[in-house]
Amino acid sequence: MEIRHLAQVFRILRAHSDQVGPASVTEISENHKDDPYRVLISCLISLRTKDEVTEAASARLFELADTPSKVIKLPEAAIAKAIYPAGFYRTKAKIIREISAEILSRFAGKVPQEIDDLLTLKGVGRKTANLVVTLGYGKPGICVDTHVHRITNRWRSVAYLPYS
Repeated sequence: MEIRHLAQVFRILRAHSDQVGPASVTEISENHKDDPYRVLISCLISLRTKDEVTEAASARLFELADTPSKVIKLPEAAIAKAIYPAGFYRTKAKIIREISAEILSRFAGKVPQEIDDLLTLKGVGRKTANLVVTLGYGKPGICVDTHVHRITNRWRSVAYLPYS
C-alpha cells in the first residue's frame, strides 16, 4: 500500500468505528477502576477468545476469586470450569494460577506497574503488559497486537501515520 492511500483507509475506519463496541477488557477495566489484577487476568482470558465469551468468563472467575491470594486457593479445574468456553481454557487456568502465585511471591501481591516486570510473567506478552499499564494503572501507552503491527508494517509507513 502506498502512503497516498492511507487517508482513504482512515476515512473508512472512522466511518465504521461507531459500529464496533469497546473490547471486553476495556469494559472490565472501566467497571473496576484501579484493579490491574482484573485487567491482567481478563486480558489473558481474552487471548484467542471472543469479547462476549471473555466478559462472561471473567465475571464467573471473579465471582469465585478476584485476588491472587484467592485464585491460588482454587484448583485448576475450578478455574478452567469458570472460564470455559474461552479458547485454551485449561492452559489459561494453569497460567492464571501460576501468575497469581508469582504476583504473591515476587511482587508482594501487587500486579507490577512496569512493562519489563510484567513481561517476566509466563504468558504475558507486550500487548497484555501494555493493557495492564494503560488500563490498570492509567499510564499513557498504546496497545498494539500482532495483527495491527503486521498491517502497519505492510504499509511501510508507520512513521507517517496521520494523527487527526
